Amino acid sequence: MRPPTAEMSILSGLPRGLDATRVGFLITPATTPAHHDAYRKLRREAFVDEQKVFSGSDIDDIDDDPRTLVLVAVTAEGTVVGGVRLAPQHGWGIDHRPGIDTADIGWWTGSRLVVDRSRHDAGIGPALVRAACAHASERGVLRFEATVQRPHRRMFAHLGWQDVGVCEIGGRPHVRMRWDPRRIERVAERTKSFLAEALAPFRQQPGGLGPAGFTGDDGVPVPGSDIVAACDAILPSMVDRDPEWAGWCSVLVNLNDLAAMGATPTGLLDAVGATTRSQLTRIVRGMAGAASAWGVPVLGGHTQLGVPASLSVTALGTTRRPVPAGGADVGDHLRVTVDVSGGWRPGYHGGQWDSTSTRTPHDLRAMNAMVRELDPRAAKDVSMAGIAGTTGMLAEACGTGAEIDVAAVPRPGGVDMGSWLTCFPGFAMLTADRPGTAAPAGLPRDVVSAVCGRLTATPGVRLRWPDGVTTTAVNSGVTGLGRA
Repeated sequence: MRPPTAEMSILSGLPRGLDATRVGFLITPATTPAHHDAYRKLRREAFVDEQKVFSGSDIDDIDDDPRTLVLVAVTAEGTVVGGVRLAPQHGWGIDHRPGIDTADIGWWTGSRLVVDRSRHDAGIGPALVRAACAHASERGVLRFEATVQRPHRRMFAHLGWQDVGVCEIGGRPHVRMRWDPRRIERVAERTKSFLAEALAPFRQQPGGLGPAGFTGDDGVPVPGSDIVAACDAILPSMVDRDPEWAGWCSVLVNLNDLAAMGATPTGLLDAVGATTRSQLTRIVRGMAGAASAWGVPVLGGHTQLGVPASLSVTALGTTRRPVPAGGADVGDHLRVTVDVSGGWRPGYHGGQWDSTSTRTPHDLRAMNAMVRELDPRAAKDVSMAGIAGTTGMLAEACGTGAEIDVAAVPRPGGVDMGSWLTCFPGFAMLTADRPGTAAPAGLPRDVVSAVCGRLTATPGVRLRWPDGVTTTAVNSGVTGLGRA
């Protein structure tokens, strides 16, 4: 067996400031039959022979699940001295793929943590737990749990796990522990949490940040008219990296904003800065392609050459009855309508989903008419805060909290739930309305609409799991702007 090196380690699981040469082992995914055999031998010695938690064998269905990952602690000589396994939670539903009985909705468990009896004081157990948490985060896990023997509760608590109950396995008392990846809350904090403080000066003027009832909306009704305006800027780094895609997205996000207000788009204005003529050509090409696809002309704007890359677009539309983000109440049902066709945009895996660039103009225009035809009590376009963060923004505007039924959220096959709830999904609309309201009709193929939650009296966003447990995704308001 080839001894591990620092370069071979994928997840060291070691505290900051330590390395494998000082502690004498590395944590790595089990990649060989020898790794798996050694790990199972340690398990059998600990849980069957010594502790007698299991009789005969501790092997179960999780070991046969092809999604299960085993992490092992390996010495410089290649000896496996500990291990742990991670897998999607089994038993709550049916997945029709061969050999898998439960769909992966971002609820995982860690189990069969074992350390060689002669190495219990080497820090291997905590290192394996840290590595398991890191890998769970990379897999988009949103709920990570373990059932541990009572003497190990303190170690898990020290590593940031919460005690959520007690049980008994094999006649031994155990504690249910949960670790929170905080992925959704971190995205919300990074993209939206600064808004209230930063925009406070606008509120000093009457009408600042929009008419009453529309504060924080995707677009804003222009006072004294039936015009709705929306404005979005594209990250300069994105303009530099992928100018044509940036141009396409500048139109996409603005028309989605109008669509969330139930407005019919009439025109676009742009402000473009480009370093070179080639970059400018590509930005304009992307914008022109999107404007043609949606059938909305670019009416004019401002263009500069020989300057740092920048791109912002303003969209104009009309409606006599703009749909607010804050028009719903506690008890109203949340619906997500999302295009699950397409795939991750190259270079933005896990962050940006691209379905719109391959859609026909007929499909694009039908999707953007959905809110207008549905006329819900409240609606919001899913932004860079993702489905979960945008749900929090809609709830905040309504003066409520929200609960998302994780298993009910439509998503593409093969996409982890953590990424899907936090990415920009191309086209996705959140609507809130009375229970029993009809679903939108006439949607293009692969645009899926489902009730996936409800507005609640408790601020913030919570995830409801198939076993009835709720976990906190966002503790309070996302933007701080408060009720619209």
